[in-house]
Amino acid sequence: MESKGDSKNGKKKKAKSRKPKALLLGVGLDSKDDHVRITRGPNFQLVGGSKDTHEQMQETAVKFNEELTRRQKRMEDLGPTEFLDIIHKVKK
Repeated sequence: MESKGDSKNGKKKKAKSRKPKALLLGVGLDSKDDHVRITRGPNFQLVGGSKDTHEQMQETAVKFNEELTRRQKRMEDLGPTEFLDIIHKVKK
């Protein structure tokens, strides 16, 4: 019987080398109504929040993606410092 990692000749298969995918996740916790707000887009997923909070998260995510495009970078290419620089820039 073969295990998942075994090939037909008894050797282990090498795991495919995939670069991790980065994602901006926004979670709003201030909703007082029963409305469930979910927005998905390139590089981001936003869940919850009041109408105003969710709209602010949407605006931030869109501006973040615009700045990535301007810098010709992907989320996966950002280090912590550059990520924070972008967030501070788009939140002004």
